[in-house]
Amino acid sequence: MKPNSLPETIPNWLNGEECPAKSGETFDKLSPHTGRKLCGVVRSGPQDVESAIQTARSAQEGWAALTPVQRGDILHDIAQSMRRHQKEIAEIVAMETGMSFNAALGETGGAIAEGEFMAGEGRRFYGRTTTSAVPNKYAMTVRQPLGVAGLIIAANTPIANVAWKVFPALVCGNAAVLKAAEDTPATAWYFARIAHETGLPPGVLNVIQGYGAEAGTPLVANPDVDVISFTGSTAVGRRIASIAGERLAKVSLELGGKNPLVVCDDADLESAAKWTLLSAFSNAGQRCASGSRIIVFDSVYDRFRDMLVERTKQLKIGPDNADDLGPVINEKQLVNMIDAIQAAQQRGAVVLSGGYRLDDDAHAGGFYLAPTIIENADPKDDISTIELFGPITCLYRVSDFQEALQLANASPYGLTACIHTLNFHRAMEFSQKIQAGVSVVNAGTFGSEPHMPFGGLKQSGNGTREPGTEALDVYSDLKNIIINIDPELL
Repeated sequence: MKPNSLPETIPNWLNGEECPAKSGETFDKLSPHTGRKLCGVVRSGPQDVESAIQTARSAQEGWAALTPVQRGDILHDIAQSMRRHQKEIAEIVAMETGMSFNAALGETGGAIAEGEFMAGEGRRFYGRTTTSAVPNKYAMTVRQPLGVAGLIIAANTPIANVAWKVFPALVCGNAAVLKAAEDTPATAWYFARIAHETGLPPGVLNVIQGYGAEAGTPLVANPDVDVISFTGSTAVGRRIASIAGERLAKVSLELGGKNPLVVCDDADLESAAKWTLLSAFSNAGQRCASGSRIIVFDSVYDRFRDMLVERTKQLKIGPDNADDLGPVINEKQLVNMIDAIQAAQQRGAVVLSGGYRLDDDAHAGGFYLAPTIIENADPKDDISTIELFGPITCLYRVSDFQEALQLANASPYGLTACIHTLNFHRAMEFSQKIQAGVSVVNAGTFGSEPHMPFGGLKQSGNGTREPGTEALDVYSDLKNIIINIDPELL
């Protein structure tokens, strides 16, 4: 299916069938590239969410009755169907997000890899056996499903976000209700279509479209939802944790970041500049792992700053494969970023590059922010401490390694971090002492893979990890089985 064949209004998926919202209401999805309407989207409310949850509840027992291997085989088939439809998926992702087709194709490949990896976990659904101090007593643990999984995703990498949650939730034997991001409704819709056409039983995966307050909140609050997994902002994550905590629901939160990238005086500056630009500006900076705090040793600061500014001004901005970055996802995000830049300037920060909306003929109507580099911002100011989720990065000058490490850790977030150095000792010390869930040496602040755990500390999450095998801990419970035998009956 091509994007121009999408339905006029993107529907929900319930029990294997497309359906409108019960209210009949819809809202418009706009193109980030042009600002014009792409399609309508059904506007779901609490009644739609309740129907989806009860549908999932009814389907879950039969799905859980399949062996993990059987569930994995079905998920493997879905991943292979995604591979056959990879170009169509990428076209939808590019259309909805404004990223280039090649970037969307790469993201789709990562989603397929996640499906293949998690399908394999059906054959590695490990518990363990252990010994007992008591004679004639044997013990083991096994994984068991939780029930219904409520999955809430962000719009920045939509097909990867779908795959990261749906595949591990299903392989563990849960049924799922996926709340699609309102800015990328068609990606979730098309994934569900592929899954059902491939043979996923009806009701095992249900997709709800709509706004967070109207469709996400009822999903989190419903007592029939056994686990909530959310990727998004820290502010929303706090609200989800509070609502779910009232009923002691299991919650996985993958939240924001203000990720540091340290450039030491012995770094390969050419490589560091390349990775800084990718970390700060690829996907228009719309990564929770975006490099938004660039910490540079004083002895190379001026040279490195000038390199970055020169290369940033050469970046091509647009939705095509030859472009380096595209638009941000919606106008609200764009306005918030411009306001944040102006507030930083009023407090003494200096904009070295960008800082404004692109409104020339090639970008008019779209949600384009020129890639922005800022210096002289106070490390405690909002621009340094609040995630903006766009192509904005700040430079900070430090005297030595200890000051760099201290500044890198002086953040309310702790998601990813990177250091550029040729010194083995610095690299090892940084990797051990940085307060982050992911530490990288001589590359970017991003780059997770399906078999690697991803998540953060402090305000970047609640300690859970997805994907990797660690995702199984989110979507399953461990049961301890104790067997006592009577030796007289042997």
